[in-house]
Amino acid sequence: MTVSEVQLKEALDSLKDTGVRITPQRHAILEYLINSMSHPTADDIYKALESKFPNMSVATVYNNLRVFREVGLVKELTYGDSSARFDFVTTNHYHVICQTCGKIVDFDYPALDEVEHFAAQVTGFNVSHHRMEIYGDCSDCAKKESH
Repeated sequence: MTVSEVQLKEALDSLKDTGVRITPQRHAILEYLINSMSHPTADDIYKALESKFPNMSVATVYNNLRVFREVGLVKELTYGDSSARFDFVTTNHYHVICQTCGKIVDFDYPALDEVEHFAAQVTGFNVSHHRMEIYGDCSDCAKKESH
């Protein structure tokens, strides 16, 4: 079994454990998210799967993404005014975002838990989580600018 097949099986098992019925559309959306490294929008997912599921609506995709988010399989990434993107959650990681084309790339870095502890101490907040984003130009956009 490949890593993505194992991830899909584990994700489907966790959905079943929470009482979520596995429909062909749910299976396909989840599989697409696991195999996609591009942090797709709901529209991207819909467009990729509409030929396979001609009766599926964008609302179906959004509803399933909401279910996946509630179960903890997917993170919704919102950046400014652009459409939310969705990330299949396997590990804690951070994102580098191209400020020109919007491409998002994962990178692993040790969790910055000490920042949360420090913020809690300084502010008295009960800190639940944090998110770090790094912005720049991806190599493709940087090449275009230099020509």
